[in-house]
Amino acid sequence: MGDHSDKAALFDALARVGKALGSGKRLELLDLLAQGERSVEHLAAVAGLGLTTCSAHLQTLRQAGLVATRRDGTKIHYRLAGPDVAALYALLRDVAATRNAEAAAARDAYLGPADTEAVDRDELRRRLAAGDVIAVDVRPAEEYAAGHIPGAISIPLDQLAARITELPADVEVVAYCRGAYCVLSHEAVRLLIDHGHPAVRLADGMLEWRRDQLPIAV
Repeated sequence: MGDHSDKAALFDALARVGKALGSGKRLELLDLLAQGERSVEHLAAVAGLGLTTCSAHLQTLRQAGLVATRRDGTKIHYRLAGPDVAALYALLRDVAATRNAEAAAARDAYLGPADTEAVDRDELRRRLAAGDVIAVDVRPAEEYAAGHIPGAISIPLDQLAARITELPADVEVVAYCRGAYCVLSHEAVRLLIDHGHPAVRLADGMLEWRRDQLPIAV
């Protein structure tokens, strides 16, 4: 029989990780860091946070061991501590949507109607190898530069309408973005189809790609 105080200390230590995850903004920061290493300034701007608030959230995640840092001069860059953190975040997200009606409703409201066709990663990799499709990364360009699916081209969503003519009209596009709960690929497919271009989306995205340690191009 172990000492009760040691057991209590163990569960308190586990709870500190849970507490670090107990903030929507901190989960959003993990979602962004799953795309690649980022500076505090960049994370604050994308997440709509002040620098001080963003730094405080990142420190909480760091103290829980969920993120790591790198200093470059006066700038601090953050990254996920490992693929297991991406897996933890993805599992939390999926369990919440499966077990909590409010989370599922919020997901559906954010992603919009289920009016776009999706393919899984195995099919995308098979079709890329066969040359049957073009993979288009519709995330911001800096996220593409931090790591992307091999063979994919970068056309951020806000540039897609102006750059559709760069895509061969007779080749289907598979659009992808940050993860299964990222709206960018949904919007990209709707836009492409509205312009008469064949398109589907990847069912998930870079979060799941990194989680499963699949090949990444930089």
